[in-house]
Amino acid sequence: MSRTATRPARPVRIGPRAAAALVLVTLIGIAAFGWPLLADGQSGLAHSEDAPWLFAALLPLLVAVVVATIADDGMDAKAVAMLGVLAAVGAALRPLGAGTAGLEPMFFLMVLSGRVLGPGFGFVLGSVTMFASALLTGGVGPWMPFQMLALGWFALGAGLLPGPEQIRGRVELAMLAAYGFVGSFAYGTVMNLQGWVMLQGMGQGVSFHPGDPVAANLARFAAYCLATSLGWDLGRAALTVVLTLTLGATLLKALRRATRKAAFDAPVSFDPGTGGRGR
Repeated sequence: MSRTATRPARPVRIGPRAAAALVLVTLIGIAAFGWPLLADGQSGLAHSEDAPWLFAALLPLLVAVVVATIADDGMDAKAVAMLGVLAAVGAALRPLGAGTAGLEPMFFLMVLSGRVLGPGFGFVLGSVTMFASALLTGGVGPWMPFQMLALGWFALGAGLLPGPEQIRGRVELAMLAAYGFVGSFAYGTVMNLQGWVMLQGMGQGVSFHPGDPVAANLARFAAYCLATSLGWDLGRAALTVVLTLTLGATLLKALRRATRKAAFDAPVSFDPGTGGRGR
């Protein structure tokens, strides 16, 4: 077997401009999720009002991440095509379980894709997949830009896991399953925060109280998560673990084979002796 055939597939590289765009998107996202905790009681909190502004800021920033990655020679036409294929598959997977005890099979695809193709690709894939699935299922609303950010962060985190060239086999699958389990709860918790600030009058122990100290509101938020979404998040986490452990090895091999064949990091050259064909 040749050395080229056994070389590990390299993820889509993140250059300085793409990294800067990702940091900017993340900072805006953190502010969008968390600003109600710091606002006073007279601020008129409503994510239904700020969501259009977040969506208007998020779309050009996502384009900026892709353009910056292309400019940094990290993504070419083949990578963009793979992004489209994986986003379409993820969008098609979502309706298979959405609405049933939190069973969302697309999360395991985000874990594996982020692992193989890297954090920058993973973030864009997660956001685009959520956008496409929302259009497919009719789930467009003030929550959609927040879902795009949360799933983007979820896939990005998979790309930041250690040892992509050293950790393989059962150890890698166990690590990805553990990340999928924890990340599924993290996704649910972040999305709970988006909706919780708009729900009041549920009781002193779980309601959001605008203007109260952050620590007091966070304690109520923890109680709200335990009371309302623990079972839903557990279903999502359990399905992600099961699919990762059962289908993960096969899908990882397929993604890595496709990445090697696409040769995202290979320079294009022309040899006059071959009639202008790229080598």
